[in-house]
Amino acid sequence: MDSENILGRLKFKGYPIVDMEEADIAIVNTCAFIEEAKKESIDAILDLINLKQEGSLKKIIVYGCLSQRYKEVLKKEMPQVDAFVGSIALNHNLERFGLTPGHYAYLKICEGCINNCSYCVVPGIKSKFSSLDIGSIIDKIEVLDKNKTSEVNIIGQDTSGYGLDLYGSPELSELLRQILKKSKNIRWLRLLYLYPSRVDDDLLELIRDEPRICKYIDFPLQHINDRILKLMNRKTSKREILNLIYKIRKTIPAAALRTSLIVGFPSENDRQYRELLDFVKEARFERLGVFMYSREEGTKAYNFKKQIPKKIKTERFNGIMSAQQKISEEWNRKFLGKIIEVLIDEMNDSCYLGRTQYDAPEVDGQVFIKSKSRLKAGDFVKVRINDTLEYDLSGEVKDEYSQ
Repeated sequence: MDSENILGRLKFKGYPIVDMEEADIAIVNTCAFIEEAKKESIDAILDLINLKQEGSLKKIIVYGCLSQRYKEVLKKEMPQVDAFVGSIALNHNLERFGLTPGHYAYLKICEGCINNCSYCVVPGIKSKFSSLDIGSIIDKIEVLDKNKTSEVNIIGQDTSGYGLDLYGSPELSELLRQILKKSKNIRWLRLLYLYPSRVDDDLLELIRDEPRICKYIDFPLQHINDRILKLMNRKTSKREILNLIYKIRKTIPAAALRTSLIVGFPSENDRQYRELLDFVKEARFERLGVFMYSREEGTKAYNFKKQIPKKIKTERFNGIMSAQQKISEEWNRKFLGKIIEVLIDEMNDSCYLGRTQYDAPEVDGQVFIKSKSRLKAGDFVKVRINDTLEYDLSGEVKDEYSQ
């Protein structure tokens, strides 16, 4: 999303956007939230430095979180880079240079975070929490709708906090109502990164009642043990989490719940890990991601005692993922023989690849589809599911195989 905004601004100012082979100037948008992301960003910069030394590039600009966090160190270690640029404010510019396929888009509605979790570097990198006003968001939505975008994924570090800074209270539900009112071609609206304590009845009922909002609840929980949650500075408890899950299941029985968890947080012992594992088995999230705790400078948790060895973190990661694989496989079996709506993403070899409303792009599963008719990205089709895998589905377009 940030990369699209950067390129959109440059395009608006008249700079041509070309493939790397033709470029004079390269911009790399970096991430520095966890160790793995930092390594990936640094590798990308080093690749560009090699191209510059070979004469393929004239200038290198490093943008984003890595620059914001380590600018002085990077300037010293990488003198070949011409400029380091930190984070910028939310983009009001309507010009967008799409890096995702044209049929879906990401729409950032807020920047920064107000939760101050003890493991997270966001408050130290991003500016204070800020929301894009509803009018500016609607302007962007109208452009996407005019372009007949099939799916819009609404994002931010904490989308459920949208509007707190502008309107004095969370206004995500009102924003969604305005988006639905002002658009007609966007078929799927997907909400990502909801903070659990701000998932309220109004939002759940809106998701339940509005056909164009995906029945997909993404609310990162991080852990279930009360002591660990407190150390993480998560403003919720085990009881509140269990009550929320019960409420979601009751309000929207057909919803797919997605969460993310952290294993190996400082001082997490075997009993607390088993409590987390048991929770995963009992809650049966349809979608789940796991991260090994990353010790990041500048966070409160960096100085916590009893840091967990990587070997133990890896074992706990594998244990959670193994349990989740079985849960996902059982969830997928429920679709066998059923007809479901699928959004076509692309053609791959002899079949099409698509997603259900229960699958966010790039992070969740896919549907492998056979069709005698020619389909294109952005099409919605009815698919009869005839096979299931751990994370993916396989099927045939209904009308062609009904006999």
